[in-house]
Amino acid sequence: MNNFPFFIEVACSQKSHFEERICGDVFLSKKTEGKQRVVAALSDGMGHGVKANILATLTSTMALSLTEEHKNPNSIAHIIMKTLPICSQRQISYSTFTIVDIDLNKDVSIIEFDNPQTLILRGKEIFEPEWHCIVTEGERRKINKEILTCNFDPQKEDRIVFWSDGITQSGIGSDDYPTGWGIKNAIKFVHKIVSSEPQISAQKLASKLVNMAAVNDEGLLKDDTSCVVIYFRTPRKLLVCSGPPFNPENDSILASKIKEFEGKKAICGATTADIVSREFRLPIVDNITSNDHELPPTSSMRGVDLITEGILTLSKTFLLLDRYSDKSPLSNGPADELAKLILDSDEITFIVGTRINEANQDPRLPVELEMRRSLIKRIKDLLEQKYLKEVDVEFI
Repeated sequence: MNNFPFFIEVACSQKSHFEERICGDVFLSKKTEGKQRVVAALSDGMGHGVKANILATLTSTMALSLTEEHKNPNSIAHIIMKTLPICSQRQISYSTFTIVDIDLNKDVSIIEFDNPQTLILRGKEIFEPEWHCIVTEGERRKINKEILTCNFDPQKEDRIVFWSDGITQSGIGSDDYPTGWGIKNAIKFVHKIVSSEPQISAQKLASKLVNMAAVNDEGLLKDDTSCVVIYFRTPRKLLVCSGPPFNPENDSILASKIKEFEGKKAICGATTADIVSREFRLPIVDNITSNDHELPPTSSMRGVDLITEGILTLSKTFLLLDRYSDKSPLSNGPADELAKLILDSDEITFIVGTRINEANQDPRLPVELEMRRSLIKRIKDLLEQKYLKEVDVEFI
């Protein structure tokens, strides 16, 4: 797990122009160098739809790759600006970008071109680092372009909020915001939320911003809209146990690990839950109804946050996490509840029992019901790559 004093939560919320299915904003992020470095890039392609998405994908991919190679801000800016196509009539770039490079052994570096001003919060207060202006000119340009950069040392409870102009221009032409919501109102909105909910997650804060932009546009967004939040905080921990230990003599060890774990706890599997119930000497209370006809209902036990069926629920949880986005929100079924616990956590530990459950060897079950260890590995890879989670797997 992470040995640094804080965890870095990275989350992006996006909604497309109301007439488009494809978002013209593209966000990419990656952990590198032994998870000691996080690089994130948001690009807004001109217009909306497929063309905007292609341009933003090109820009964000270049931004991520160049930053990962440790190129200095001047070089990154020059290469991207030289590569981007130019609107022949308006003489402006076809896409904008914001790059955040977090080196846990060094500092935070931000590069910003034509996106709305990045907001940095230190706790509940606005933090203003010293910004520098880089003037760059590509071979085909008639005018200079200004790119802003800054560096600062991160502290716990810092937040970095960056966005596309779908946020700041939302509501344009309305009675309340004839010239758009604006950067000042967006910053006030964030400040108000963080002041009232100091522990709000990056994902929830980003979603609130995008949803507010949709409200400003009366539900019909006039532009692709994105908000990214990076939150430096104490890690939220989750323990997920699935499967009985290979040796029944280790049942008490499994129970002790669950009891001593400092964080939220989930058990996936009836046999595993029965073992813990016996060792804890606590009853399991079965819920009668389920919000998912494909899965058995959840159960409850004091000291455990969630108890579900085993491999079927884990398989569906993987699918939900793989497909999860603002356009496909989670429901209230057992797998959805497990997915919510996972998404709300930063450091996730899986304890995987290696005793084979003969009930899952029925040949009529779907082929994708792999052995438990293989499934957990797929979940681990997904959480690390898509959600930048810290994941440990322990076999027992």
